[in-house]
Amino acid sequence: MSHPPVGPRRAAMGGMPGRGVASRDEAAQRALNAEAPEIPDLWPRVVALFRPYRGALTATAILVVASAGATVIPPLLVQRIFDHALFPPGGGVDLPLLSELVAVMIVIYLVTAGLQVWQTYFTASVGNRVTGDLRERLFARLQSMELAFFTRTKTGVIQSRLQNDVGGVSGVLTTFVSSIVGNSVTVIASLVAMIVLDWRLTLLAVVLMPALVAVQRRVGRVRARIASRTQESLSELTAITQETLSVSGILLSKVYNRQRLETDRFRAENATQIRLQVQQAMTGQWFFGMVQVVMSSVPAVIYLAAGILLGRGSTVLTAGTIVAFTAVQSRLLFPLMALMRVALEVQTSRALFARIFEYLDLVPAIADAPDAVGVDDAPGPVGAVEFRDVVFRYPGAREEAAPTLDGVSFRVEPGTTHAFVGPSGAGKTTIVYLAARLHEVSAGGVLFAGEDVRALRHESVVDNVGVVSQETYLFHATIAENLRYAKPDATQAELERACRDASIHDAIVSFEDGYETIVGERGYRLSGGEKQRIAIARVLLKDPPVLLLDEATSALDTVSERVVQAALDRAARGRTTLVVAHRLSTIAGADVIHVVERGRIVESGTHGELLAGEGLYARLAAQQAD
Repeated sequence: MSHPPVGPRRAAMGGMPGRGVASRDEAAQRALNAEAPEIPDLWPRVVALFRPYRGALTATAILVVASAGATVIPPLLVQRIFDHALFPPGGGVDLPLLSELVAVMIVIYLVTAGLQVWQTYFTASVGNRVTGDLRERLFARLQSMELAFFTRTKTGVIQSRLQNDVGGVSGVLTTFVSSIVGNSVTVIASLVAMIVLDWRLTLLAVVLMPALVAVQRRVGRVRARIASRTQESLSELTAITQETLSVSGILLSKVYNRQRLETDRFRAENATQIRLQVQQAMTGQWFFGMVQVVMSSVPAVIYLAAGILLGRGSTVLTAGTIVAFTAVQSRLLFPLMALMRVALEVQTSRALFARIFEYLDLVPAIADAPDAVGVDDAPGPVGAVEFRDVVFRYPGAREEAAPTLDGVSFRVEPGTTHAFVGPSGAGKTTIVYLAARLHEVSAGGVLFAGEDVRALRHESVVDNVGVVSQETYLFHATIAENLRYAKPDATQAELERACRDASIHDAIVSFEDGYETIVGERGYRLSGGEKQRIAIARVLLKDPPVLLLDEATSALDTVSERVVQAALDRAARGRTTLVVAHRLSTIAGADVIHVVERGRIVESGTHGELLAGEGLYARLAAQQAD
């Protein structure tokens, strides 16, 4: 089997467990000194995520504005209570007016509470739907990517983009509208009310605001850089977890007694994550502390200024004005703090949005042409496969390196079996995957039913192909659910028929739960032969005209290999079959055998012809006979 080169991502992170910890810390420090990643027109794209929910957003905005505006009215009523009800110019207490004003204040509080409940509902609904849409779009984009993308990218890194990055921006998406609109309206309304009460005191109260905003922007840039590095570290932590705690990973660490090494590797990255999280949490705390001190001290300064003005004989200021002004100003503190915090979160989330949009902007290497047609509309018979001077290089391979395949040509007639043998790494598996267009040729062409696969709809090609590989994948589900992955509407009778043809039905019914048996992660509760035969049954259920077998028996013992090989032989009847084989005895009956060496077909013929030719095939046969 030919493998793709190690991608830059894996190379950057290091291939050996436990290495590169110091270098990662140095890289982290360099990252903190660099600007956070930018994507042109980033925020218009974020705003566009809300477009499908314009109606709900409008309702939310109305509720937010109404709720925020209502919160400013009580302090203004306080002025009237003090100056006209409690301490009227004529003396005494105006109890009817006081009762009326208090009743109005209570009604406003009730209305505000109701508005805020509905505001929370709409905000949570829209925010979580936008987050869900973003997660769904990201998953769909990843599903559309070619196989080579996943062979060069760690699964944990992909999972981190889908879960951690989207989760990291969900708070911003959920509270963005209510925080920005609501707090902005409250701040503006409070400032207007303060100006109405006394413009001189208002200037005194807001004189430091421009400086605070400037400092906040600086803090936001620092936090954005830390957030970018934090997500990179979290991606690595997720990758380590996914790799080492899977069944295969934990088995490997146990048989090589590397549990302590894996724990040390996790501990090192976890320590990096903790340090970055603490840095992110603490960045700006002194700033917000100073903001709170400044804003909390304003009433005291107002009292002092009011005393000075009254001492100079001012007749404009009254006790009610001073009390109302400080009440409004205190209402300004929390919305202003909230605005600064949400602005900081938006700046911080810039790095996360950049990472998300980076994946959303990925362009699949394999995509349908605008005029692509289905296999049924192709000019040739379904089941005909042809390679014409195919050259293939894995993405990222060095230009000076020899291609994985170089000038491969052959034709497979419908219903015949062609086998591919040769040394490991010769390119055999690549040939089979190109036939299903799981990779895209670098030059030449692959024809399916007489038409270049690039002119066919990819979905149509895949629907006509069945693959059984040496690495059988089964979901952690029942046997029936794994089988129905090929045909969701398959009846029980169809399942049993496919399993009988694959020689696995008797083994399944011998289990306590039969077809409802849970197979475990990757099918680890089953033997290798049982997994392979279930995979064959799954392909038979799909019933494709073309069958691709990639060393489907190479990992089995002799007894299991014979049973599985018999099932494969039955599955291949009447189908075009391309077989990658390690053991030559399994493909002796193939119509044509192609010998692949260093990306080229060096021999082709029947088993007898190739043995008589005394070439590479004959040498391989002699080695296996020893």
